[in-house]
Amino acid sequence: MEPEMRPARREPEGCLVAAVRLPVRIVVLVVVVPVRMLWDLLALCARTLHRTVLRPLGRCLLVIPFTWLWRAVLTPLGRGAGRLVQYLVVAPAVWGWRYLVVAPARWLWRYLVVAPARWLWRGVLAPAGAGIAWLVRHLVVVPALCGWRWVLVPVGRGTAWLLRTLVAVPLVTLWRWVLVPLGRGLAFLGREVAAAFAVAWRVAGYVSRAAERAVKWALWQTVGRPARWFYRSVCTPLGHFARDAVWRPARDAVRAALSTARRTLRRALL
Repeated sequence: MEPEMRPARREPEGCLVAAVRLPVRIVVLVVVVPVRMLWDLLALCARTLHRTVLRPLGRCLLVIPFTWLWRAVLTPLGRGAGRLVQYLVVAPAVWGWRYLVVAPARWLWRYLVVAPARWLWRGVLAPAGAGIAWLVRHLVVVPALCGWRWVLVPVGRGTAWLLRTLVAVPLVTLWRWVLVPLGRGLAFLGREVAAAFAVAWRVAGYVSRAAERAVKWALWQTVGRPARWFYRSVCTPLGHFARDAVWRPARDAVRAALSTARRTLRRALL
């Protein structure tokens, strides 16, 4: 088995890790369980309210009117406004930019900037370039090299030594022996708290689902099952009796009376 494919060995945990982990998880579990149960209850109420009230109400009050408004009013108005802007604003602006701004600007740039600059370069700067180069070399370059070699380089080396001795070494020592151990301890505590929250959230979910199943079972035993028995044992026979003994005879009698009246009226008219 290749070395990079071997699973990493998990180092044994010490007593300090267990002593920190167990109290943290107990405290987090006590805090998180009520919060998770309240969260699940609010989520259930929100889903029920959304399915039964908010979604139909939003569709009737917002989606349908805005869809009709968009299709019947805003879309035609937008198309008309776009055409008006195209013909009344964009086209005149493009023409004005092309023939009133760009063309005169090109002419002015050519005859007021390019031509004088070309004449100045050919007639003045090019002949004077040799003298200017000599002056720049002896008045700027040579003094700058001397200042760099005999002043700036020694000063830079001394400044670097001071910075290393007075700043870099103390900072490295502080980082290695103070900040790194402190950061490791805080990171370990943060990981333990996050793991405790994750475990407590899962346990709270189990508790919340168990409580939800218990409430459903209690409601079914106290309300659902008696209601089903009442519907099947009382309401259904009464409904069948009312349908067979009252509704059908009354319907047949009314139909017979209407048929008799229709035949009598027909005979009277004929």
